Amino acid sequence: MNIRFNRGVIFFGLAALSTSLFFSCGNTGTKSETKAEKVEEPAEATAPTTQELSFKDKEGKVLQLSALKGKVVFINFWATWCPPCIHELPSIDQLRQSLKDNKDIVFLMVDVDGDMEKSSAFMAENKYDLPLYIAEGEIPAEFLGQSIPTTVILDKTGKIVERLEGSRDYGTPEIKKALQDIASGS
Repeated sequence: MNIRFNRGVIFFGLAALSTSLFFSCGNTGTKSETKAEKVEEPAEATAPTTQELSFKDKEGKVLQLSALKGKVVFINFWATWCPPCIHELPSIDQLRQSLKDNKDIVFLMVDVDGDMEKSSAFMAENKYDLPLYIAEGEIPAEFLGQSIPTTVILDKTGKIVERLEGSRDYGTPEIKKALQDIASGS
């Protein structure tokens, strides 16, 4: 049996595959995934709350997420090996620079690999002015599911108002305005 593939079908298949790889990297093997398999109690009884989440900066200083109540928090989970993560970093940097004077909006760039040295070198090499953190402990699935990049936006009460999986252009005026509106309570 002789099967011939139409060039259009092959092109479409490759384009679909490339697009899916471009928009999100798999995040298998996370600590939270392993823990979820072992938990026998209901998820809501054992899942860490927003107040319990903490992150460590490159100086070793620990930041409790609960300490950021009263501020809008933009958390981006990423890795240096993830092409979609790398693709969206310039727009996140641009967004942060455009909101730098707004003290009610805080940015946290969380390296899911926990390799502060490697991610710091990456940020410096690319001249990004983004506050870099690693997670202290587990990241609940409500924050980070199965793919990166994932961005979570918290309102001033610490409630998740948006969770975005996959690469985005964060440099748009609409996103800036949306963050400003959340910060002003509009």
